[in-house]
Amino acid sequence: MNQQSTSAHGARGAVSTHSVFGAPCWVSLTSRDLEATQDFYQAVLGWKWLRGALGDHFRTALVGGVPVAGIAAVASMWQMAVAWTPYFAVPAADEAASRTRERGGTVAVGPISLPPGRAALLADRDGATFGIWEGELLGNWEAWRQAAPAFVRLHTRDAFDSAIFYGEILDWATDRPGACEVHYEGGEVVLRSRGDVVARIVSGALEAAPDPTIRPHWQVHFAVADVTACVRAAEKHGGSVLAEGAREAVLRDPDGAQFTVTSHRER
Repeated sequence: MNQQSTSAHGARGAVSTHSVFGAPCWVSLTSRDLEATQDFYQAVLGWKWLRGALGDHFRTALVGGVPVAGIAAVASMWQMAVAWTPYFAVPAADEAASRTRERGGTVAVGPISLPPGRAALLADRDGATFGIWEGELLGNWEAWRQAAPAFVRLHTRDAFDSAIFYGEILDWATDRPGACEVHYEGGEVVLRSRGDVVARIVSGALEAAPDPTIRPHWQVHFAVADVTACVRAAEKHGGSVLAEGAREAVLRDPDGAQFTVTSHRER
């Protein structure tokens, strides 16, 4: 589920979610076929792989030696959807899970202990899945921020309503030192952490839509140097292209998980 626990925990200089909170801190993919998933993302995004401490079904993706994402080949075993899921840093996972329930969301898994921290898989009021993580972050947090996804975007029914929901759970826009800033720009809710855009929330998703790409969901955007090359590699290795532009493309891997590649890293 959450692969942070496989990467350099206990490392010198590790940052805790008590000081960095509210922002995305990890992304994880549930899949059915670990080998096929590794082959696809290595071809499309150039990732290398590290075996996870959680067992044979888990891998950590590396870019330049920096852990950037996790894969858990447990979709069939745990009867979970194949999808990319962002995890948000929280000071207390149990408190965040309780807030989620109180505000009409769902706690699907956890919180459970995954040393050096605790994690839970949740869903908001409109059914979009997200995770929370309490504990140590990567040993080199700033390196992860540079190598990590450019940002994550929530496609939801009502952006303003969702911003309130997540803000109350994740302590956005509070007077606590280190809290994420929330801005409203061009009809979108924009989340910034330490000045960087780390998440966007947009309206228009339909809860009952038969197409999962239209229903409320979190979309992970990976920063790449060449969008066109990623598109061609995805097609060559069994993926599909849902949308393509000059600077961004929405792709689907062979297992059905969708993600975005972008040449534009926001700051």
